[in-house]
Amino acid sequence: MIPGNHTATRMDRDAFRKLVEEAIDSIPRKFKELIENVAILVEDFPAPDTIRGLGLRSKYDLFGLYHGIPLDKRGSYYGNVPPDVILIYQIPIESACGTEEDIREQVRDTVVHEVGHFFGFSDPELRRIEREYRKKKKG
Repeated sequence: MIPGNHTATRMDRDAFRKLVEEAIDSIPRKFKELIENVAILVEDFPAPDTIRGLGLRSKYDLFGLYHGIPLDKRGSYYGNVPPDVILIYQIPIESACGTEEDIREQVRDTVVHEVGHFFGFSDPELRRIEREYRKKKKG
């Protein structure tokens, strides 16, 4: 979650969805093959009840959200259930980014983060992994 500057580089929905697809394609095959029964959707903003429920101050503070049963919590009972859902919020991402390349990077980071929740990682674990990734990327 990064508060946006609210002066967005805007993309049409199809172009933004293509960035989401690119991000999914960038996930290593050994992980991607494990992702089943997950719908990845693009919406403009999180719902007001989502913002309130998460204690956020602004609809611009959330870039993505995972709803579902993480892979590591699924037991033998798991079956005949609706798909998990990953929501990617287009306008908050665009508002926080200055260029289309920034949007591409943020979409990738957001998709990977939410897929991490699918695999059972917590926010603190994902933040630590993301910090290490950024350090490695810079150095």
